[in-house]
Amino acid sequence: MRIAAIDIGTNSLHMLIVQVRADLSFEVIDREKAMVRLGAGGLSGRRLTRESMAAALEALRRFRRLADAHGVDEILAAATSATREALNGSEFLAQVTRATGIRTRVVSGEQEARLIHLAAVYGVNVGRGRAAVIDIGGGSMEVTLGTGSAVQLARSFKLGVIRMTERFVRTDPITPREERRLEEAVTDAVEEYCGQVAAAGFDRVIGTSGTILNLAAMATALDRGQAPKELRNLSVTARQIRRLRKELTASTLEERLALPGMDARRSDLIVAGAIVLDTTLRLLGAAELTLCDLALREGLLLDYIRRHRREIAQADAIPDVRRRSAVELADRCGYQADHATHVARLALAIFDQSRSVHGLTDREREWLEYAALLHDIGVHISYARHHRHSYYLITNGDLRGFHPDEIAVIALVARYHRRGTPKRTHPEWSALDVPHRKAVRVLAAILRLAESLDRSHAQVVTGLTLRRTGKTHTLTCVSPTDAELEVWAAQRHCQPFGRLLGTPLQVEAARPSPPGPTAPGRARVTRN
Repeated sequence: MRIAAIDIGTNSLHMLIVQVRADLSFEVIDREKAMVRLGAGGLSGRRLTRESMAAALEALRRFRRLADAHGVDEILAAATSATREALNGSEFLAQVTRATGIRTRVVSGEQEARLIHLAAVYGVNVGRGRAAVIDIGGGSMEVTLGTGSAVQLARSFKLGVIRMTERFVRTDPITPREERRLEEAVTDAVEEYCGQVAAAGFDRVIGTSGTILNLAAMATALDRGQAPKELRNLSVTARQIRRLRKELTASTLEERLALPGMDARRSDLIVAGAIVLDTTLRLLGAAELTLCDLALREGLLLDYIRRHRREIAQADAIPDVRRRSAVELADRCGYQADHATHVARLALAIFDQSRSVHGLTDREREWLEYAALLHDIGVHISYARHHRHSYYLITNGDLRGFHPDEIAVIALVARYHRRGTPKRTHPEWSALDVPHRKAVRVLAAILRLAESLDRSHAQVVTGLTLRRTGKTHTLTCVSPTDAELEVWAAQRHCQPFGRLLGTPLQVEAARPSPPGPTAPGRARVTRN
């Protein structure tokens, strides 16, 4: 199964595309990043700017194209403090959905912290010990404490580098007064909590996020003369971070840009980042920081994998995303698999034998199969009106890989499988174009007949033959046992299909022929 995880952060947007293995580990296939500074000017209850939203939308369109090119099965997206706090955050996410189809959830600060912890302890070996995790983003800083399997403490603080730079840094280089005020703000916010973390005890401190990774690269470069080539699991001391802080607070933007390891895109924010990190390490009493390049996006992946083990196993068994999506929806609604799959076989047999009459193609045949698989899922809500409930569940079931018009057809075919036929007064059907309306009418008539041919839910009909004799069509149902109930039900529900044929339709039962080739015109309904 392929999954894309997108982190819509305050400073940067990140996407990771992975292939989930059978053992539930994952392999990175591709990654993309865009530093758009979505939260610039939009924090603390203000509005996201038009410029930052436009840049973010363009990046997300690119992310979507890349995900589609890799054939991903699921796109996970989470928005953090910038969107969470902005007055127009929900408006922005609505634009994202309209422009890209990506549905984004806004995570709370505590949820963000827990997801980051999940990623950090996956990337750094904690063993049976406990780790404190620090992540400094653009709008917030998350600090957690926990083991490799559980989070004990998790908090998010409004101490991100964009926020702190906009609030405190007015000069270049930063003045001692500005530095002191910024440090005091960090201390006031986290001192008590860091004391709780320190008192509970930890075996190591893990640092994630672009800001911390860049600071660690620069701190290492100060000692070695050049930035390290690999940051994953690299350790830096708190003393190295303190030394780097002094270097950065004394430097101008031009001087910072010349420092080894400096990411030019972070050069105006790195001073605030150094002060926040150094102060937090001091309050934790930490002597060393271990780096991890996994963060929120990996946390989203790991959380999804833990909660969807069955769907992931199904991805290997059913590679086609459309079919798998339909089966997953049916599973979620507790469908009767034997009945649904048998009705699908019967429906396809009727479709194939009546092609010369209805003139539909393999595309509509596929829609019929999915409608048949899903026709009874409304029983999950209530039997009495389950055809209407099936329509609602299919329409809102987040089927992947389908165009909206396809979902509308499939839902309506299920809607009309039991009672009523399409009418101009039905707005959902009238909203379709003429070819799609025809498809619904034909497929619903076929599904209604096929469903009646398994009235007992015992799958007794094993073959079908549709033939025309004079001015009448006859549907012969082959069954090795008594099919009286199926014939009775089919005679009650065959009128819509008979109208499509243009002749009366008779339904009869017959015993199987002796073993041998299938007779011409007869479709044998076999079990997979």
